[in-house]
Amino acid sequence: MTKDKVLDARSDDEQFDLTLRPRFLAEYVGQEQVRENLSILLEAARRRDEPVEHVLLCGPPGLGKTTLAHIIANELGVAIKVSSGPAIDHQGALGSILLNLTTRDVFFIDEIHRLNTVVEESLYPALEDFRFDAVLGKGVGASAATLPLPHFTCVGATTRQGLLSGPLRDRFGAVYRLDFYNKAELEKIVGRSARILDIEIHDDAVSEIARRARGTPRVANRLLRRVRDYAQVRGDGRATVDTTRIALSKLEVDELGLEPLDRQLLETVILKFKGGPVGLDTLATSLSEEPETIEDVTEPYLIQIGFLARTARGRVATELAYRHMGITPPAPATEQTRLL
Repeated sequence: MTKDKVLDARSDDEQFDLTLRPRFLAEYVGQEQVRENLSILLEAARRRDEPVEHVLLCGPPGLGKTTLAHIIANELGVAIKVSSGPAIDHQGALGSILLNLTTRDVFFIDEIHRLNTVVEESLYPALEDFRFDAVLGKGVGASAATLPLPHFTCVGATTRQGLLSGPLRDRFGAVYRLDFYNKAELEKIVGRSARILDIEIHDDAVSEIARRARGTPRVANRLLRRVRDYAQVRGDGRATVDTTRIALSKLEVDELGLEPLDRQLLETVILKFKGGPVGLDTLATSLSEEPETIEDVTEPYLIQIGFLARTARGRVATELAYRHMGITPPAPATEQTRLL
């Protein structure tokens, strides 16, 4: 396979995500409180004929932060420039983006909590005073210059709001937190995506995908595409509930949406560390995973459904996790065993 074909295959899911994303608030499903507050913010800016205040979107991956950033730009009829915290690795990179913005453009920074200190401090005057303080030249001949910027709107997205510094967080006039979706909302999303992708899918199959989607639209759309693949290759092209269950079982996605890494994590905490507590770094080493992957991707849903708890001493598996894994929970400690 050529390099170009590998890249095409790797970006296939990303292209589908772009196709399935709603473009306006009226098409956006779920997050009712965020939608209402955001619609008021946008309408107020339109009536005053002003740029929208800077917006910070927080929440686990896959809940629609990037989609909302694009919706803000579409609702305002302006361009959007997209980057991420790790990609803006020096002051010059930030300046190059900012100086190419036009009035009311949206500048979207994904993973904004990963900006380095120098870049973050250069962003402060851009957000607050719409100016960029540049350093021209190097060494003893270097000089400072203040460059004016157009009044733009910065939209930041983060999965870890606690890692944002206070000065950066305070420069966002609107902060919205996205929560996991309920099953009814996910059913609407799966149904809409199926119509866009022209998939013949039964209502009970839609319900089955929504139930296993971990409360996350991105996961729901990914499972829908994999069910479509299975239905076309091993079935008659229709996504029935039986076809859907077989396809998802082959993906090792169980009835609650837990995937192999989820079950491996719970099994490790329960069997290897006797239910916990176990520290994040120790757990990551045991699973051969990055701590960020566990903290940002795996843990939030397990905590949401009550299978895992974070304590001051580390992660602890709950009784619900034991039952789901088919392992007998340990007997509660008696006063005598505590003394021993």
